[in-house]
Amino acid sequence: MIFASFPLGEAEGAVLAHSHRTPNRVLKKGTVLDQAAIAALQAAGKTEVIAARFEPGDIPENEAAARLAAAVAAPRISAGRANTGRANLHADSAGLFLVDAPHLARLNRLDESLTLATLPDNSVVAPGDMLATIKVIPFAVPGAVLDQAEALARAEGPPFALHPFRKLKVGLVLSELPGLKESVLAGTIEATEARIHALGGTMLPARRCPHTTAAIAASLREMLEEGADLLLVAGASATVDRRDVGPAGVVAAGGRIVHFGMPVDPGNLICTCDLEGRPALVLPGCARSPKLNGIDWVLRRLFAGLPVDRDALAAMGLGGLLKDTDARPLPRAKAAGKPEAPPSTIAAVVLAAGKSTRMAPYNKLLVTDRAGKPMIARTVDNVLSSGARPVIVVTGHHADEIKAALAGRPVTYVPSPNYEAGLSESLKSGIAAVPPECRAAIVCLADMPLVTGRIIDRLLAAHDTDEGRLIAVPTHQGQLGNPILWDRSFFPALLAMTGDGGGGRRIIREHAEQVAEVEVNDDAVLRDFDTRESLATLPPRLRPADVA
Repeated sequence: MIFASFPLGEAEGAVLAHSHRTPNRVLKKGTVLDQAAIAALQAAGKTEVIAARFEPGDIPENEAAARLAAAVAAPRISAGRANTGRANLHADSAGLFLVDAPHLARLNRLDESLTLATLPDNSVVAPGDMLATIKVIPFAVPGAVLDQAEALARAEGPPFALHPFRKLKVGLVLSELPGLKESVLAGTIEATEARIHALGGTMLPARRCPHTTAAIAASLREMLEEGADLLLVAGASATVDRRDVGPAGVVAAGGRIVHFGMPVDPGNLICTCDLEGRPALVLPGCARSPKLNGIDWVLRRLFAGLPVDRDALAAMGLGGLLKDTDARPLPRAKAAGKPEAPPSTIAAVVLAAGKSTRMAPYNKLLVTDRAGKPMIARTVDNVLSSGARPVIVVTGHHADEIKAALAGRPVTYVPSPNYEAGLSESLKSGIAAVPPECRAAIVCLADMPLVTGRIIDRLLAAHDTDEGRLIAVPTHQGQLGNPILWDRSFFPALLAMTGDGGGGRRIIREHAEQVAEVEVNDDAVLRDFDTRESLATLPPRLRPADVA
């Protein structure tokens, strides 16, 4: 591949290396220059352009990414369509994602033009989760390099695997001692059920018994008869030896101890056993906490049908120093006097301050659908179903009525004193109220009740400062829509806007390289409902019955 500055007269067919704004269009990085593009550059006063020209044998970036994705494909893992030199691989089912780190490193060492990044080894994934991404660094890959990568993948197989979770039936035995609080037992059951249900399993009714070897053994036998695929013992007192009451109960029930202990903290005192071919675990005390600990690592492997033998446990030492749990009497961070930093989030700003003049005498946001739900409540409920937090509602016209319509919802209200001066005033009030720990804000229009939480979550996922995706905009059939996500670095520009808010589109045009366009299958992101005529185009269940 030849990378150079080409005179425009010699640039046809080359790939543009950087985006350019011309009077009538934006030519994005990666555009193959045709005569129209060259004419646009000439009209903008350009005489030469930095670009890449392919050499014989070069494979274009999208073709190269797609071919490598096909070469490393694995069961239950699907590759998406390659775009801008990137091909993403997603999970087809819930399960445990394992990575062969040496094999992955060999692929990444072949050539700097090909990169393959994955989730961490031993990741729990849901259907549709992105597992890996292939990115071609330049605009093309030498054919010989791609051939070598495909040959390595064929010879060694995929560098990762997805092991689907089995629907196991789990039995929990809780031993009791005098003085053990009922709340402790209830908390253990709740935390265990949450873990099992998260992995797709089901729980038999928990069985309580005295903290004796014979009682635990009898309870385990009863659980076997009820069809338990996996047996758990939560002892009233922590297990300190493989001959202690809990492990002894498994042995008395006819089982055997596989291994006592594991190099994961918290979780050291787990005892792994086998009872008639079914795994049985004597849980450590930290299993009473819902926070991540060693029991989670063991359960993931068991649900994925993977062995939990001495070798598997020994390998868990790498990364086995986990976060503190509430079960610890003195968590490490608190002991060291370290303040906990607030998590970085993306806020949602809902603009609900306008006068609704186009629907007078009605306020569009207070018009109720046939279920009696106001439009503002429908919109805010969609926002609350997304991962955006906090949710800030900007009020102005009919502020008290807006608040009443949203009663009981976990939102923050911010007044816009100058809302009558235009949309930009409401926007500025909302942006100014975004907490400092938020790395971005998604600005939602209150009269767009068809924008779902799923659409909002796709925009949140598109934000990536490392990739330079600082603005996320939904599109439908090439048209830009709403809501729009803004990185915090653009807050000063938003706070300087005036008028009806059209300056946002100007900012998008001026920063085209930092815009992530998220294509949406339906036109919800284009449809606002600010006239009585537009209400008639809502889905039937959302149409108001009392607006003529």
